[in-house]
Amino acid sequence: MDSFLRCSGLLIPQPDLPGASINLLYANVVSNASAYVPESAYTNHGPVNVTDVSFCVVSIAYTHTSQSDVVNTQVWLPLNDTWNGRMMGIGGGGFYCGLYPANFMAMLAAVGEGYAAVSTDCGHTVLQTLEDWLLESPGHVNEHLLEDFASVALNDAAILGKSVTESFYGQAPEHSYFSGCSQGGRQGMILAQKYPDAYNGIAAASPAVNWANILVAGFYTQLVMNELDSHPQWCELDYLTNAAIRQCDELDGVHDGIVSDMDACEFDAFDLVGSAVPCGEQTVPLSESAAVVATAAWQGPSTGKPGVSLWEGVDVVANLTDGFASQCSPDGRCTGLPVVYSSDWIRLAVRKDPSFDLNSITQREYTRIFYDSVKEYQSVIGSNDPDLSEFRQRGGKILTFHGLMVPSRGTRRYYESTARRDPFVRNYYRLFEAPGLGHCWSPTGLYPSTIFDDLVAWVEEGRTPHSLPVSFIDEDNVRHERILCPYPERAVYDGRGDPTARSSYYCSADGIDLESNVYTKPTET
Repeated sequence: MDSFLRCSGLLIPQPDLPGASINLLYANVVSNASAYVPESAYTNHGPVNVTDVSFCVVSIAYTHTSQSDVVNTQVWLPLNDTWNGRMMGIGGGGFYCGLYPANFMAMLAAVGEGYAAVSTDCGHTVLQTLEDWLLESPGHVNEHLLEDFASVALNDAAILGKSVTESFYGQAPEHSYFSGCSQGGRQGMILAQKYPDAYNGIAAASPAVNWANILVAGFYTQLVMNELDSHPQWCELDYLTNAAIRQCDELDGVHDGIVSDMDACEFDAFDLVGSAVPCGEQTVPLSESAAVVATAAWQGPSTGKPGVSLWEGVDVVANLTDGFASQCSPDGRCTGLPVVYSSDWIRLAVRKDPSFDLNSITQREYTRIFYDSVKEYQSVIGSNDPDLSEFRQRGGKILTFHGLMVPSRGTRRYYESTARRDPFVRNYYRLFEAPGLGHCWSPTGLYPSTIFDDLVAWVEEGRTPHSLPVSFIDEDNVRHERILCPYPERAVYDGRGDPTARSSYYCSADGIDLESNVYTKPTET
């Protein structure tokens, strides 16, 4: 039967989903869709020019047994014999699971490349705020919807996607992949940890693992500013970031505006207190409070006692005005501008009180909130179980890159803990730290646009990604070609060749036995 005619809810059998009942299944054809999908909308990939692609959209709504949730999942199936025999799960971002309008571009790009694409809303829609779905009532978290969001609905989507794909094409996907960043990266990691048979390969970029830690940690600079009763201007924090970049830029032997050797970068914000800072049409002296706030962001949250850290800070060259800063009126009065995800998590998940006053938090109370978050939610959504043995035994592969926003040292910490359990971790899981990159994508920095294709080649052809090609254009409009190396290796300039040519860089293998591929030298964290 013609594939267009097969796109009917009457002809596609309801899939069997253990622990759930299907409420609705319907299908419709989308014909001759065209769009240019930039890499910023299709993380882990390069840009895709989708031209005249037709596909079948299968929409499924279901409810878990004895629950009142309604979870929506969609499977997009290429028509006209353009299916490549694979399935791709599409991850979400923020507090959204994956099936929301902004993510449809990624799904369109996936079907444009021949993949059957699947995504889910995990039981809440883009029209619902965290308060709408997380709290059943003040003081009571909806544990079932949180579990849907954390992991359960993600595995459901993999089951439904494979089942619908097989019934539609008459054969199961030969390989299934998951692609996501940030929240989507966390989703990929927890799928490998809890559901090792869901996907053959997972591209988990900038994964928000250690979820219960990082969301509370994101509020720390606001606490510091509140205690100081001083809120630095954006220009001050930008000035410090740029100064750190200038100081550490050439540690790798190349002047290019990118700090490639973060481990060697040492910078003291207090050295610049009083310096003249361009701030719009005026110049202001760098305040001591700006140095205090920047240092707090870099060092990460603490209990307030000397040497007692709660979590990792951001890299010294990370953008401090993106969620860590303040907002100022024309008359120069500034107030805090906290990370919304952190604020909502503290109010709703930890304190379970939508009216909780964040500005009243003391250091002692903040420390208790941090510990409460970890204690209550680590097992549900921490997504940091280092045991990947089942995923490894099933032949699964994970590739991830990490930029500067979600603290990169948290992902490094997770990788190290996995390596301590299994020194052969590099045979199935590789982490690439991406200098200068903002988060999932940014116009500057080293974005590895081939990482998903490299994952496919690793899974299907056994081609281990020893490095990833990257490029960027500097402030002088010069293109630089580079490589990213799997941690703890790093790209090193050979000191002789053209610094803009990829051939002038190699991966330093300190801590790696290249003969056996054994990770022998975990870094202390």
